Amino acid sequence: MSLLKKSRLLLLKLTVVLGSLWILPLLIRPQTGWDPTYTLRYSWLEYTDADSSPEKACNCTAIMRGEREAIDQAKILSITKDFRKSVHIPDEYYINATQDCRKFKISRKYLTFPLSQEEEDFPLAYSMVVHHKVQNFERLLRAIYAPQNIYCVHVDKKAKASVVSAITAITSCFPNVFMVNQSLTVIYGAWPRVQADLNCMADLYNSTTKWKYFMNLCGQDFPLKTNLEIVRMLRWLKGKNSLESEKLPEEKKWRVKISHQIVDGKIQGTGRAKEQPPFNLPILVGNAYIVVNRGYIRSVLEDKRIHALIEWAKDTYSPDEFLWATIQRIPGVPGSTWPNHKYDVTDINAIARLVKWQWHEGPQGSLGAVYPACHGNHVRQICVYGAGDLQWMLEQHHLFANKFDIDKDPIAVYCLEKYLRQKALAPLHKMY
Repeated sequence: MSLLKKSRLLLLKLTVVLGSLWILPLLIRPQTGWDPTYTLRYSWLEYTDADSSPEKACNCTAIMRGEREAIDQAKILSITKDFRKSVHIPDEYYINATQDCRKFKISRKYLTFPLSQEEEDFPLAYSMVVHHKVQNFERLLRAIYAPQNIYCVHVDKKAKASVVSAITAITSCFPNVFMVNQSLTVIYGAWPRVQADLNCMADLYNSTTKWKYFMNLCGQDFPLKTNLEIVRMLRWLKGKNSLESEKLPEEKKWRVKISHQIVDGKIQGTGRAKEQPPFNLPILVGNAYIVVNRGYIRSVLEDKRIHALIEWAKDTYSPDEFLWATIQRIPGVPGSTWPNHKYDVTDINAIARLVKWQWHEGPQGSLGAVYPACHGNHVRQICVYGAGDLQWMLEQHHLFANKFDIDKDPIAVYCLEKYLRQKALAPLHKMY
């Protein structure tokens, strides 16, 4: 019997044993096309209004269609003080709820079995770098969680004690989710941001799970695709990587030409000129987020050229915005492309991350705009998405989007996670 069949049989037995009262109304409710086998096994995994979530006051279906009235209502609801208070889950909830991991996973509706053989045969690896907003992290983990995948979590050493305790408690409930062996104090624009991912890369690569692709996330990311869709898009890459990698513009060359250091928790220039990159490697620009195969990670951990580049990059400014992009263009790295500018890839073309930069936004129909105006707010010139951005986002090919903030617009996350869960379970409706 395959692992998938065993998992489903175990889930069926667990559901029967639990005899949860909140499932019983579903079992006795007649409806068109209703199948008791499906309901018994899988209906409890669906996100429905019966879950008593405060966000159910909004109309996600209408929001996803881009209906102005529904989007405006969601926007008004999101700024209501009482509503924002009602949807916030304090760190202490996770610390207490995870005392009983079985109950926590059931109540939070985690997918504890592979939804298809195709997904089971194509495990993925994730690095998750987090420093606050536990609720954001937990909902992201729930959205991407699958038992065949593996997840390394790096919590910033300067995070609040309640954040560390809550995330540690959450990860302890899953055999394939773990805290990084060595955590760091992450400083924006400085080397530790890269080292946090490197530490997770090493831990993931040395794990027993033989995953196919690696993706790195932060706590304010959220998927735009189901796990099955992600798997299929990665298989379509046929071993190639997908990440932003372009020619370094003149206005950013100071970042790699002047030595920098960390002083009192901030990065600043020393005024000293840096030597040329090792092996005359051309420095490319990109961003911190990547979709790369297992061989790419092996090269990062073992290739002497890359080790030399890493040492050279440690005193640069914002090395996460050029290191991965440069490695992607080093000949011989699995899944890489040639350094010629013909192979340049922008963040729009890569599938790694969808980000709305404020200076690229514009009115709908404007030929000069890269994407429509943000429906949420901006933090460091990046759009923090609102519910009104969802229709546009789901039309894009990217696997993940950044940024989301439940404290600012919980409805955007609620509608997106509900949409993805319904889509993920749709094949099971057909099967049963």
